[in-house]
Amino acid sequence: MTKPLPARYRTTNWSAYNAALRKRGSLLIWLDQEMTWLAPHEGRPGRPPVFSEGAIQFCLSIKVLFKLPLRQTAGMVASLLRMAGLDWPVPDYSTLCRRQKTLAVQIPYRRAGGPLNLLVDSTGIKFLGDGEWQARKHGAQGRRQWRKIHLAMDPATSDIRAVEFTPSRDGDSPVLPDLLDQIPDDEPIGSVTADGAYDTRRCHTAIIERQATAIIPIRKNGRPWKEDGPAAAARNDILRATRHFGRAFWKRWTGYHLRSRVEAKMRCLKAFGERIAARDPDRQTAEVHIRIALMNRFSALGTAEIVRVT
Repeated sequence: MTKPLPARYRTTNWSAYNAALRKRGSLLIWLDQEMTWLAPHEGRPGRPPVFSEGAIQFCLSIKVLFKLPLRQTAGMVASLLRMAGLDWPVPDYSTLCRRQKTLAVQIPYRRAGGPLNLLVDSTGIKFLGDGEWQARKHGAQGRRQWRKIHLAMDPATSDIRAVEFTPSRDGDSPVLPDLLDQIPDDEPIGSVTADGAYDTRRCHTAIIERQATAIIPIRKNGRPWKEDGPAAAARNDILRATRHFGRAFWKRWTGYHLRSRVEAKMRCLKAFGERIAARDPDRQTAEVHIRIALMNRFSALGTAEIVRVT
C-alpha cells in the first residue's frame, strides 16, 4: 500500500504578512500621541494619581515586550518619549510596581462578521523555581510553582477574546462559564470548540445558555446522560454521532482540528518568557493580561493566510 504524501500548504499574502512582521519590531507603534498620559482629577478625597491607566499599561507593556526589570523599563520609556518629541513625565519603578497590582488592563480585539466561534484551551506557566535545564542536570532545588492560563480565541481574527488566570490545581471545565461571561451578551456565539476535559454538565449548560453549539469530543468511556434538559440532549447527540460515524470522522466533519490554532497561541504567549516575573497574584494577572493585549496588537498588524495545496 502506497503511503500518502504529506499535505502541503502555501501562504497567499506573504508580502503583506512580511510587512506586518517588520512592523512588530517598530518601537513607536506602541506610542499614541493622543493618549491621556496624566490622570484626570476626579475630585475624590486623598492624593490623586499622577499617571493614567493608559500610561501605566504602556510602561508595563514595554517591560513585558522586552523582558526588562522595572528600573530599566522607566529608562527605556524616557528614551521613547524623547524620540517621539514628547515632554511627558515618566513614572518611577515604585509607581509601576504599586499600580500594576490594581491595573485594569485594556485588551484590544476585533469583531468579525457573523457569530463568534471560540477555541478554548489552557496551559501552565511557571513563576517560581529552577529552570528546566538546571532541574534536569542537578535536580529541582526548592519549590517549583505554576499558575494556569485559560484562553478563548476567535479563529477569524486570531484575537484572544477571553482569558482567566487561576491556580494550577483548578481544572479546565469549571472556568469555561467565566470565559463565556467575558463575551458581550449582544454578540452571538456560534460554537465552542474544546477538548474532552470540557465534557461536563457545567460546560454544556453554559454553552447552551449562550445558544451556541458545543464541539467537544466525548470521553472514550463516556455514557449517555439522562436527558433532563437541552444541554444533556445536545451532548447525547454528539455521543450518538461519534458512535455511528466514528471518532475520527466526527472530528473532521465538525472542524474539531481547528483547535490546534489555540494551541499555537499558547506558544506565542510563552514567547514573552517561559515564566512570569511577578510574585503577587494580582500583579501576575496584570502581566498575563498585558501579554494577551500585545498578542492581539500583533495580530491586528497582519497575520498569515495559509491554504492547503492539493
